[in-house]
Amino acid sequence: MSKRLDYNQIAPAGLKSLGGVYGYVMQSGLSPVLVDLVYLRISQINNCAYCLDMHTRDLLKKGEAIEKIALLQAWAEAGNLFDERERAALAWAESVTRVAETAVPDEAYQAAHAIFDERELVDLTIAIGLMNAYNRLAVSFRNTPQAALER
Repeated sequence: MSKRLDYNQIAPAGLKSLGGVYGYVMQSGLSPVLVDLVYLRISQINNCAYCLDMHTRDLLKKGEAIEKIALLQAWAEAGNLFDERERAALAWAESVTRVAETAVPDEAYQAAHAIFDERELVDLTIAIGLMNAYNRLAVSFRNTPQAALER
């Protein structure tokens, strides 16, 4: 797979704007590990190799156990490996990411809102939208994962 184009070079102002949203999410008060778990799960759903590589590395640097990262795709069956907030965030991320299939039903909203206050839920949804945008850029233009560059 070869890179189609370098969107960072072609539209730096657009990427800087996305970076501003990323900065907002990072200062939002949501746990950085929670955000990275959500980013990695969204990247799994969207099959974004570049982002899978990056967020796996980020979680490892933050000290997350390899078992937790390996079982992220099956978080709902992973017992108590994921805490209540992580499970709620991952369920919400899946529903919002698959919006065309799910229409984000009332039950999904009610479950997420039972765990997250309104501000946290909005910030989490902004993070979900941001990662979906980054995934679409990386997949569409074939951004190469760091692991592939190291070989």
